[in-house]
Amino acid sequence: MQTKKKQQFEMHVGAQPACVGKVRAAVVEFAQKLGFVDTGPIALAVSEALTNVVVHAYRDEEPGDVRIVACDEPDRLVVVVRDYGSGMLPRTDSPGLGLGLPLISTMTDALQVEAADGAGTLLRMHFAKPVAAAA
Repeated sequence: MQTKKKQQFEMHVGAQPACVGKVRAAVVEFAQKLGFVDTGPIALAVSEALTNVVVHAYRDEEPGDVRIVACDEPDRLVVVVRDYGSGMLPRTDSPGLGLGLPLISTMTDALQVEAADGAGTLLRMHFAKPVAAAA
């Protein structure tokens, strides 16, 4: 019995507004190679996660890096967005509406948000594979 080799995609970029579209397109392309046809939820969730990093992760310092990893699991695509910023702190002066994480949650089949080792935040988004792709 031959096992299918797990595919993985990884990018490191600066947390700048210009990175959002480039990373979103790369993750969507990876998802399409895995058999996803409706990539809208993936695109929106990745955009929101990256926008949160750009707006919130490095708010009192120079913009740092963001690491994006997408893993092909047998029944799902897992996308991890990890920053190295100040973590999830209350922000009374937030320039956003506070809808990013709730929106990401509705676009994903599972969402985990955790404090990353060292510093920053790690967001793990799960997207169930289409039945044909998971087979």
